[in-house]
Amino acid sequence: MAVEAPLLRTDVLVIGAGGAGLYAAIEAARRGARVLLLDRSLIGRGGATVMAQMTVAAALGSETEDDWSHHLADTLAAGRGLCDPRLARLLCEEGAEVIREMDEWRTGWARHPDGRIRQVQAPGHDRPRCVYVDFLSTGPAVSRALRARAQREGGIRRMGEVLVTDLVTSGGRVRGAVALDLAHGVPLRMSAGATVIATGGLTRLYRRNSASSNMAGDGYALALRAGAELVDMEFVQFFPIGHLAPRMIGMDPIMWDPFRYKLGGRLLNGAMEEFTDRYGAPDGGRYVVTRDLATYAITREVAAGRGSPSGGAWLSFQHVPEAVLRENFGPVIDRLAANGIDLTRTPVEVAPIAHYHMGGIRVDARMDTGLPGLFAAGEAVGGANGANRLSGNAITEALAFGRVAGREAAALARRDGEGWDEAAAAEALALAGGTGPARPGMNTAALFRRLQDIMADDVGAFRTAEGLARAGQRLQALSAELGEAPPGPPLPHDLARADWFDLRAGLQVAEAVVLAAAARTESRGAHQREDHPGLDPAWGHNQTLALRDGQLRLGRQPVAEAA
Repeated sequence: MAVEAPLLRTDVLVIGAGGAGLYAAIEAARRGARVLLLDRSLIGRGGATVMAQMTVAAALGSETEDDWSHHLADTLAAGRGLCDPRLARLLCEEGAEVIREMDEWRTGWARHPDGRIRQVQAPGHDRPRCVYVDFLSTGPAVSRALRARAQREGGIRRMGEVLVTDLVTSGGRVRGAVALDLAHGVPLRMSAGATVIATGGLTRLYRRNSASSNMAGDGYALALRAGAELVDMEFVQFFPIGHLAPRMIGMDPIMWDPFRYKLGGRLLNGAMEEFTDRYGAPDGGRYVVTRDLATYAITREVAAGRGSPSGGAWLSFQHVPEAVLRENFGPVIDRLAANGIDLTRTPVEVAPIAHYHMGGIRVDARMDTGLPGLFAAGEAVGGANGANRLSGNAITEALAFGRVAGREAAALARRDGEGWDEAAAAEALALAGGTGPARPGMNTAALFRRLQDIMADDVGAFRTAEGLARAGQRLQALSAELGEAPPGPPLPHDLARADWFDLRAGLQVAEAVVLAAAARTESRGAHQREDHPGLDPAWGHNQTLALRDGQLRLGRQPVAEAA
């Protein structure tokens, strides 16, 4: 029996209200569509974009001569031969346009005295190309500008504290979604002419991560269960210099990146020696080493017994005068002091931390998933970054892909309209709003921590066949323990029920990562196999995953040709 639930009708449904989702909503509304914008938390205040403190790559050419084609060359090089060049080109070409539009929307990009936008050098780029907002305020400024623009744009209905549990498909087409209103504990039905998934990545699946609490791969799972394909799921990027010690409260653990490439922080092992050149990655304090190589170098030093006391590496700015630190980072220095950190006197400890996912939902250059009615944007998309994302490309990707997804979703909704199918939604409604078996001993938060442990222990930055097999077995056991339905009746602010749905999605996505990682018997970019060191040219293709008859099926496809 279908559960009674409000039915909300819209032209375009956007799931996720970070940078990609907000831009998609704005663009769809500008093209005349009615938009329903949903988020697990508050609109524009959850997800990855608002947390980002660093830089955004775009070939503006304000610092030195530049062109999107140069940005594309660096993006393809970082991707180690696996980037979809159509998506990478879109990121770089439209990226410059959206950054200029964000400037018109008063994001507040840092500027030279003569009014030119400042651009700085970042790892993997051949010239200064990355814009930012002082002081370490890039993400909050971008989110603020997008929220303000969305509020001014008519036709966007915003709803926070909504957990989408399943997409609804009928006749081979996505018709909308079923969700759980977390604040009131009631299910919702949403009929849409087109749906955009903009839910971010999966790095919350790891014990040590820089993600917000709602980035556990639920968008990937939504698309997979509906019939879309995933791609490049084995490539999880670990940010090499995530903060490790001393304890730091209220600050982003990946904040050291701009410090290092602006001021030349020294990366040192436990013996206070610079070491990246031992691993084919000479650095010399200039921070030119890409993230995958830096992660490898730090991990190898720790494994060799040359790590810092907390199990990472030292990052030192003791050679930088306090006046220079304050000139570049202003009030951030005072926030560090409140945490007991004086960069002029002592180094900090850093270590790799799960930060970004290169894989995701397979799309074309229109952000079309191939499943009629469904689009994706931002980190939910796989393919643009190949085996390793270039520094600074994340927000650019979110904005550029969000704009395209919103444009294409609006066009489809205008052409086809909506068409809700109550019968097709019945099973999802029963799961979201029904009463499951009472399980008084079930601790969903503890189960999620076990999932994080599995991924961190055996599916981390360095993998083996043995560890991946062990992870697969542990994931199956955890899935069996989770059961087929959430415990008890839905209640207002029911965190245990929300955790159950997070676990259902997270376990499915984790299995996809394990399957793809076990199959790729080489080391390339962010996927490093200790039992298969070195890049193998025979593996110059992408892996896809689809759900068929309830089972994940792995496939291969040649890397797409340039447009």
